[in-house]
Order: sequence, then C-alpha cells, then structure tokens
Amino acid sequence: MVPAGDGTRPTSSRAREGLFSSLESELGSLHGRAFLDLYAGSGAVGLEAASRGAAPVVLVESDRQAWHAARENAATLGLSQVTLHRAAVETHLSHDAPAGGFDVVFLDPPYSLADSVVDECLVMLVQHRWLAPDAVVVVERATRGSPPTWPGVLAATRSRRYGEATLWYGRADGA
Repeated sequence: MVPAGDGTRPTSSRAREGLFSSLESELGSLHGRAFLDLYAGSGAVGLEAASRGAAPVVLVESDRQAWHAARENAATLGLSQVTLHRAAVETHLSHDAPAGGFDVVFLDPPYSLADSVVDECLVMLVQHRWLAPDAVVVVERATRGSPPTWPGVLAATRSRRYGEATLWYGRADGA
C-alpha cells in the first residue's frame, strides 16, 4: 500500500531489485543484518530487507499517511522484526544509535530535499554511531542531482542509475 497523493515517491521495483542484488553481492546474505530505512515512505525497501532475513529492521518516516501505510504493510506481512518510528529523520539521527549500529542504511529522501540536509544526515550517521563496522550506506537521489558528500569514515564505492533515480553506495572503513 502506498499513501494517496504525490508526497511519497516509492523506489521503483527495478531499483529495489538492483539494490538488493548489489547488497547481497557485497555482503552475502542479509540474514541477521541490522537494516535502517530512512525516509521510509510506504516501507517497501525496509520490508523487503526484512523478508530477506534482515533483523532488526527500523523504518523512520515523518509523514503521517506514509507512516500509517508502512505500519499497515508491515502488519499485513507479519514481519515482527520491523520497528517503525514516526519522526523527522534529522531528529531521529540526532540521538545515539542502539549498540552495534546498523549493517545497512538506506536513505531515500524527497528529491526536493537540499543536498546539504542529506549530507548532514550522513554526518549524523557517523557522529552518533549509527553505523556498524563495514556498514554499507545507500542514498537514492535524482539522477540529475549531485552525488552525496561522504563524511570521514564513509567512502564512495559505486553508483547505479535506474532512469530518474541513482543509487549512490558508500562503505564504512571498519573503524
């Protein structure tokens, strides 16, 4: 289920397929890996990660309609390892992460969101210890836009274009 209106732009099925193919190629199985889905929308990416064995899976979404859709989708699928937080991503990331951090972080902000805000989210992931050693971070942005600025321990590894969307991959250095 996707909320009505144009406030939520789901990641295309082609981009999701490419995302999970890339993640499984780089990490092997997602089974037991902690997955953080920021700007989760209807939850499609995080819920697919959960269906592939990722656990725990945390979805963060501020839009009320999108959050309700994600909650309903998670309930329909019966994925008990999924936790939803209704909060602004920047607010959520301003707190220290749970122990151990996340193995995979996916950010799919609205394309209209300023690059500087996305870059600040990446900084907060590092500063507030949201990343496990060797974590993979993926940012979805408009193809016509700029790549993210990877801070400190995150290094760009690749990008993949899917029509109007590009997935930018970064990897923590294990420190």
